[in-house]
Amino acid sequence: MIFASDNWSGAHPAINAAIAAESGGMAAAYGASTLDRAVEQRFNEIFEREVAVFFVGTGTAANSLAFAAVNRPGGVVLCHREAHVIEDECGAPEFFTHGARMAPIDGDGGRIDPVNLQRELSRFKPDFVHAGQPMAVSISQPGEAGTLYTAEEIQVIAGIAHGRDLALHMDGARFANGLIASGLSPAEMTWKRGVDILSFGATKNGCWCAEAVVFFEPGRARQFPYIRKRGAQLFSKTRFVAAQFMAYFNDGLWLEMAAHANAMADRLRAGIDASLHARQAWETHTNESFAILEKPTAERLRAEGAVFYDWNPPHALHTLIGENETLVRLVTSWSTEEAEIERFSRLLA
Repeated sequence: MIFASDNWSGAHPAINAAIAAESGGMAAAYGASTLDRAVEQRFNEIFEREVAVFFVGTGTAANSLAFAAVNRPGGVVLCHREAHVIEDECGAPEFFTHGARMAPIDGDGGRIDPVNLQRELSRFKPDFVHAGQPMAVSISQPGEAGTLYTAEEIQVIAGIAHGRDLALHMDGARFANGLIASGLSPAEMTWKRGVDILSFGATKNGCWCAEAVVFFEPGRARQFPYIRKRGAQLFSKTRFVAAQFMAYFNDGLWLEMAAHANAMADRLRAGIDASLHARQAWETHTNESFAILEKPTAERLRAEGAVFYDWNPPHALHTLIGENETLVRLVTSWSTEEAEIERFSRLLA
């Protein structure tokens, strides 16, 4: 009953087989191999347009270097108050942009409220040098609260960002899970709604180490090869990352794994709803669930072998939890088994 994180899951056998298949022979290094080029074309097909793709090793690197690509002197990235880039990346975005700041924006369910975004942007006057200058807006899809933006909500935020000549960045660490839950196509969830740069994550969804920065206007990426190299993210044997992506996309494996993870989370949520000792903190539809448990129940579950994290309540919901309760996050993955869910639900009941 391991629900700590999808980062705890292993790599899918097809991913491992693809890496093993590349273990012999020679191939051009630093992204120049035939396989690298084939995967870049695969990204074009998936997003229904020509994109510029750059492999990196972690989601933190993808986000941080994406911001570095749009950096401005005194730069500010506007993001949700609970976004991963401001809460969980140890200052890496600030470090790799050489000092850009993250400006927190409030909004329900981990989503930026457009009114709050407009209000915050109005604080940055073009002729007031002391405040610095906005350089990007960043949204997470899904967000840290396991919730999703609708296509229309993405488009509204994109319109606000573009109205100030700012890039819209999407942190897609669980991009496939969001795609399945939203019912949108990759194009509809990104560039067709105004997203300029995507941090495309695959590691959480069955890969070993496969993340990418995707520019939907290749012209925006002219300096990115240097930014990636300077950021120590240009791997020499990139064909091993490319091999993961090729297997990931082959026959829709990436969507199959994400659909399984989401379905297991649906079963988990049903178990929470059926319990008298727990309740869902808020509604989610991806592979992340948030539950409020009675403290003795949480202790009993852990004693029986369940693994999950206590979670800080969102700033706006600090009164949601009672004195004898705790908020926890439960994450399912491509490898979660039904038996785990069934046992957890029985114990919860």
